[in-house]
Formats: sequence, structure tokens, C-alpha cells
Amino acid sequence: MLKFCLVLLVGFGPVGAFAQDKIYRCGNEYTNVPAIASKCSLITQGNVTVVPAVKAPPVPTQSSASRSDVQRSKDADARFILESELKKALSRQEELNRDYNNGEPEKLGADTRNHQKYLDRIAEMKANIQRNEADISSLKREIARLTVVR
Repeated sequence: MLKFCLVLLVGFGPVGAFAQDKIYRCGNEYTNVPAIASKCSLITQGNVTVVPAVKAPPVPTQSSASRSDVQRSKDADARFILESELKKALSRQEELNRDYNNGEPEKLGADTRNHQKYLDRIAEMKANIQRNEADISSLKREIARLTVVR
């Protein structure tokens, strides 16, 4: 029996020595490969325990019928939002055109004394009208795209 214990101690003795290699910390990762650890710091005290990751259970997927219902409701919401934005942009366009008055808006107090301010205000109004027209056309394109996708 003593001989058997001695064989066990001698046989498994070196295994413990291999487990005590130098450990290096590289950010949040640990390694015992010196070639990789050239820019890492050596851990001199304490033990490092590595816990293997656990796979998360697969997430159940929705059936294609309920998924299409969800997508249909999202499309309806998107269409409603786009149509409300289009209404706002159209009313804004009417207001801008009314104020612009075909390139001859009413002169304000500062505009009567300084003609350049008046010209700058006209240019700004024209740029706002063009920007709003571009917004309206892009909203119409988006609404048309939602109609085709169904």
C-alpha cells in the first residue's frame, strides 16, 4: 500500500507544477503564453479562476403570421406619422408662400431704412420655401414607398 501511494505522489506530482505557470493580465483577459503576453502585466500574487461561459437558451421566435401582423402595425404607424408630417409641411408651405408674396413681401421697419436687409430677408424666405418643398417631396416619396411595399 505504501508503494502504491508513493507511485501516486510521484506520478501526479508534476501536474501541480504545470498548473502554476506564470499568468499575465492583458486588459480584461488572462493568458499563460509568454509570446502573447509581451505587453501584459505579470500576476504575482493571488489565484486566477477561469469560469467557462454558459450558452444562453435560444430565444423563441414569433410565427410568421404574428410577425407580419406586427410589421403591418409598424407600417401603419409609420404611414400615420409621415402623413401628419406631410400635413404640417404643406401648411407651412402655404404660410411661407403667403409671406413671400411672389418675391415682394411686405417691408418691415428695418427693411424700409436698409434695402440690403430686405433683399437678405427675401433670399432667406426663398431658401426656406425651397427647403420645405424638398421636405414635402421626400415625405411623398416615403409614403409612396410604404404603399408599394405592402
